[in-house]
Amino acid sequence: MDILDNLTKAAKGFFIEDDGAALAEAPAPQPLPAQASTAQPAGPAPLVTQAEQRHLDHIASLLVGDGKDFGAYTKLVNSMAGSGLTGPLLYQTAFNAFAALTGVDRPTLLASAEQLTHKLADDRARVLQRHREKLGEATNSKAAPGPLALLQQREAQLQADVAALTQQLTEKSQQLREIQQQAQAEKQKTQAALASYELANAAAAAELQAHRQAAQSFLTPTANPSTT
Repeated sequence: MDILDNLTKAAKGFFIEDDGAALAEAPAPQPLPAQASTAQPAGPAPLVTQAEQRHLDHIASLLVGDGKDFGAYTKLVNSMAGSGLTGPLLYQTAFNAFAALTGVDRPTLLASAEQLTHKLADDRARVLQRHREKLGEATNSKAAPGPLALLQQREAQLQADVAALTQQLTEKSQQLREIQQQAQAEKQKTQAALASYELANAAAAAELQAHRQAAQSFLTPTANPSTT
């Protein structure tokens, strides 16, 4: 009798709650298989171990129904699981109680599950598309680029500017080296010319001085010797 009492409490707890509370306690849907993406990741994804509340609220809003859908049924399954039921007996018992209350048959219930699955998949595709737009990976998108895409565009422009400036710097550096080499050669040429001039000037001055001294010595008049 204990299990019957537990089932009664579980069903009562489910039926007297409003649809919003039933949905809030519904089991989290199993994640869909990851869809292939052609975009290459820019780096390792950050480690996230818990979904943000805003995302949980968004998913919950997608699964809001009229109390006769698969989301409400899974709420009843979870409620009855606390009574100790498991496996096929749990799902059969929950379905019988759910059908008795709502009049929903099995095909309708499973169709509701399919609709919820498609709703989640469509929403995920939309979010992934917007994510690619924010990363600047989407092509032929009419949506305005997000902050990250704008930053990436600015980054690419600055990289191009840096490349152009680097090329200019390389060219100017080469020109500077050539000018320095020319200046050094011209300096050496000028110094050599001055050294040559100094040699010529010194030789001429030495020769002039020698001739001057000789002229002074030999051309100075001397007195005639007196006769005795």
